[in-house]
Amino acid sequence: MSKSDAYNLKYHITPTHGLLNDPNGLAYFQGQYHVFYQWNPYGTEHKNKSWGHVVSDDLVNWHRKETALVPSEWYDKDGIYSGGSIVHEGKLYLFYTGNVINKDGTRASYQCAAVSEDGHQFQKLGPLFEHPAGYTRHVRDPKVWKDDSGNWWLIVGAQREDLTGDALVYKSEDLISWSCQGSFLEQEHSFGYMWECPDVLQFPEHDVFVFSPQGLPEEGDQYKNPNQSGYIIGRISESGKFLGTLSDFNELDRGFDFYAPQTFKVNNRILMFGWMSAMTEETEQAVPTIEEGWVHALTLPREIVFADGVLYQRPLHELQLLRQHEVHEGISNSGQWSLPSLAAEVVIRFMEQPDSFQLIIRNSVQIDYDHEQNSLTVWRTNWLTNEKEHRRAVLGHSLAELHMFIESSSIELFVNEGEEVFSLRYFLEDTNERSVRFESDCSEAVLSMYRLQESIDEE
Repeated sequence: MSKSDAYNLKYHITPTHGLLNDPNGLAYFQGQYHVFYQWNPYGTEHKNKSWGHVVSDDLVNWHRKETALVPSEWYDKDGIYSGGSIVHEGKLYLFYTGNVINKDGTRASYQCAAVSEDGHQFQKLGPLFEHPAGYTRHVRDPKVWKDDSGNWWLIVGAQREDLTGDALVYKSEDLISWSCQGSFLEQEHSFGYMWECPDVLQFPEHDVFVFSPQGLPEEGDQYKNPNQSGYIIGRISESGKFLGTLSDFNELDRGFDFYAPQTFKVNNRILMFGWMSAMTEETEQAVPTIEEGWVHALTLPREIVFADGVLYQRPLHELQLLRQHEVHEGISNSGQWSLPSLAAEVVIRFMEQPDSFQLIIRNSVQIDYDHEQNSLTVWRTNWLTNEKEHRRAVLGHSLAELHMFIESSSIELFVNEGEEVFSLRYFLEDTNERSVRFESDCSEAVLSMYRLQESIDEE
């Protein structure tokens, strides 16, 4: 069954078929960028997980490779779950969680590794250490890094036996023998029931702990998605403990569809992919692409920059390679345009802080700006309930730019060069509906639109 033009994504990483979720094992190895991802090639449910694999020379044009890791051993027979990678001594190491369902129905998880000399064929090395005492079987998603002293560190998401979330950190001198250093955070905490996909970003002035806590109660504009992804700022001590405060947790993406991000560092740039995205089972099974035999996508790659005490997420400058045709027009209060295609990029730059306005995309997604509150609210129609729903963020700076990557069924909105980001899926059958309307009483701006080329090799 082929993908329809109404929903297919031309420049995002999607599965050819089946279900895609977390980005995994991000690496730059032997002159190519490698992106792995959770993949069920046999259906659109969350089971039978392997690692799909795509590579690129430029972070824009992607080529599909053979499945990198599949369930095959006693320690991963029921699923290859998420994890990271490192490049060491000319080899690419993948770290993952092996999922096991025992005959009596109980489950177990094992933190495992695999290694490759060519980036395509991987030899499994088996489990790295025993399951930690005091934790349920929900221990997963290992991410590894090296410190300035040559020590290796591994962080893994976990759930305590009292059903609270945690992250554990391990230390090694050789990537083979690992010793548990306990909880990554020094402080006692109760912050959701499980922490997934932990990651560590290191900047000259700060360290940043990124993770995806499950079970946070909604608080105003915060935590409105089924699961959250965000970060806290602090410092990693010599003992491997993170000195930071959970009360300072900041969501990475203000949209509807963003989860399980992972980063990697290349040429002093920190790059990130996320998953579009986690949702309730009922909502997921109502996604229209399920009928076409596929579901979900990764976000575009983003560069992570630390500034003004927060993380900025900026679309990579390499994405400009996708541009084929461009239009520039002035906006004076109001206007209407037509997208050049259903794979487009739209940039609106304001001459000064604008008055309140509405921006309506394809009569389906609406962006409201409130001048007095300096806030953005993004609206879409829920495809399960057919009701309007929204996400809102108050900006830290005056609104100067909206930068949107629009596809037939996804939008990634970058505000003020990534000060805030809204990622979302939406589903509209009418491929002829391509309108963009701007409605304001007093706003001066310049609008730029670009048609973007297809960048995923489907062979």
